[in-house]
Formats: sequence, structure tokens, C-alpha cells
Amino acid sequence: MDATAGHELLSFMDTYSGYNQILMQPADCEHTTFITDKGLYCYNVMLFGLKNAGATYQRLVNKIFAKLIGTLMEVYVDDMLVKSKTTNDHLHNLSLMFSILKKYNMRLNPNKCIFDVSSGKFLGFLISQRGIKAPEKIRALLNMHVPKTKKDV
Repeated sequence: MDATAGHELLSFMDTYSGYNQILMQPADCEHTTFITDKGLYCYNVMLFGLKNAGATYQRLVNKIFAKLIGTLMEVYVDDMLVKSKTTNDHLHNLSLMFSILKKYNMRLNPNKCIFDVSSGKFLGFLISQRGIKAPEKIRALLNMHVPKTKKDV
């Protein structure tokens, strides 16, 4: 989170059905077989409910965006953030991210994408050039009365 502070422009993206964009290994497809009244079927893409789906997806995005994470981008599962120190760099940074998405045939959910803004929510935190603001629930917990002595309890 700290790596996002101090950037002039931000773009927030969300992948479209992230897990379902990962193809299954052909040998593993038979392990996803299910029966209907029309016959036997199996999945060709990763299922949401598979035990390691989240970890597998995170490893995938970490691998494909490795050169950009930490400098131009932050990625957590299907949430992505492209950040730019200056307005002039932002289009170039987005172009790098989109070229990787295209190379791996990944799609974004346009209803959940916000481009070229100075602040926005990423993983529940409000990110802006000035810093990071924790979600309201966390701020409320931090402001709760904490007893200092047994007498206060």
C-alpha cells in the first residue's frame, strides 16, 4: 500500500472472471468432470471453487506482471492498479500493462475499471497522492476506547 502514495495519476482495473481465464492442463480436466442428463462434461478453465485457485491466480499475475509490480503497478489477485508519478507517464504505463494483458489474452471488467484519477479505492483503502486512508471500519476500531488500568474496566 505504501508504494502507491505520491503518484499523480492512478488507474484501477479488475479482471473479468479472473480464475476462469486460466486454462486447465488437459490432463487435469478429467478431475473436474461432472454429470448432467445430457452427458459427461469437464471444465477447460480453472474453477472458482478449486482448493488452490486463489494462490494459482496470484502466482500467474505476479509472474506476468513481474517487471511492472512495485514500480508502475500493484496487483492483488484480480485487482490491479497502474500508478504514475507524472501525468505524462500514465499513458505509457497503461500501454505496458495492456500489452501484457493482450499477450496473455486476459480481459478486464469495464464496469469495474477507473482510469486517470488522482484517488480511488484499492483493496478497501483510499489511495491518493497525499497517502493512504484506512477503511472506515478500521479507523473506528482504532478510535475505540482502550482501558488503561483495571479501574477503567
